Amino acid sequence: MDRRALIGLAALGTALVAAEAEASGKSEGGGAPANAYIPLPTATATILRRDGRRGVMTVEVGVDVADTALRTRADQSRPRLSAAYNEVIRLAGERILPGAPPDVEWLSRALQAATDRVLGKLGAKLLLGTVMVV
Repeated sequence: MDRRALIGLAALGTALVAAEAEASGKSEGGGAPANAYIPLPTATATILRRDGRRGVMTVEVGVDVADTALRTRADQSRPRLSAAYNEVIRLAGERILPGAPPDVEWLSRALQAATDRVLGKLGAKLLLGTVMVV
């Protein structure tokens, strides 16, 4: 048998496996879908700083959804999710005492509740990035 033909056949098999994995939305490891993470715009709120001036609180958020149908719903609901997150961040900004750090535990619970409310069912996991007060 010709070695070049065998090498070409092996490369073709690898390409077919990669194309099948991409089409099914699964990673090569067979775990969660590769596109389960949905990034959302940074949510912001105005706060009162220690010296009495206004400041800004920014929170980076994203949603991890393993279920395909719920992921489609979450992707279509990005504007509603962003609006709900901005409202929660605004409430969190009102709760901050001047000079105190934000309550990240309360924030994560409130954002997860907003996610579940907007999507209409459980299954999406909120992922928090940076919580910053400037």
